[in-house]
Amino acid sequence: MERTLWDHLPLLVRSNSKESVEYILQALWRTRTTGLDAADRHVICDMLQLHNDSDLDPLLVCLRMLMRRCVYENISKDDIPKLFPSEVLPELQRLLTLLLQKFQREWQEDVLKDQNSVPRLKAMTWNMANPDKESTDPAAVINLKLQNDTQLHSRELDVKFLLAKDSLEMMLKSMYSIRDQFPTMDTASNGQ
Repeated sequence: MERTLWDHLPLLVRSNSKESVEYILQALWRTRTTGLDAADRHVICDMLQLHNDSDLDPLLVCLRMLMRRCVYENISKDDIPKLFPSEVLPELQRLLTLLLQKFQREWQEDVLKDQNSVPRLKAMTWNMANPDKESTDPAAVINLKLQNDTQLHSRELDVKFLLAKDSLEMMLKSMYSIRDQFPTMDTASNGQ
């Protein structure tokens, strides 16, 4: 799969300038969480003289993959050229290496700024349990899977805790109360 992605990098040669390639990388980084909008896609297609923007997607996937590896895998500046297989044209390797080296630190700083020190909830499951056979008060075991993104290498953390019946009821009432404050979300999901 990676091999076919590399075949699209030569489209960058059509831009005829380092600044255009730099613009493309910066646009990809700026839209890393939202994806390119129609206006950005149009500008990039014009830069690359593409008549069919379906040719654009494989190139963008390849560039985003390179960018992610440079930022999240903490690859040293000297090792960036090693990301490219031999079939990538040497002039493209040099150009992309220079630009990735130029932006790597800035992008890594952006990632650190974007991240919260509080872990994100990735998944939550629960089941009824009676851990103490002598107790007749039912309880729930809550399993949380948390994603900690405070470092460049994210990690997952599993947290389990036991809630007594009255605590569980209070938590559920709070969740329903929060849900009821968003009636537009409720009607939108029911209308589908």
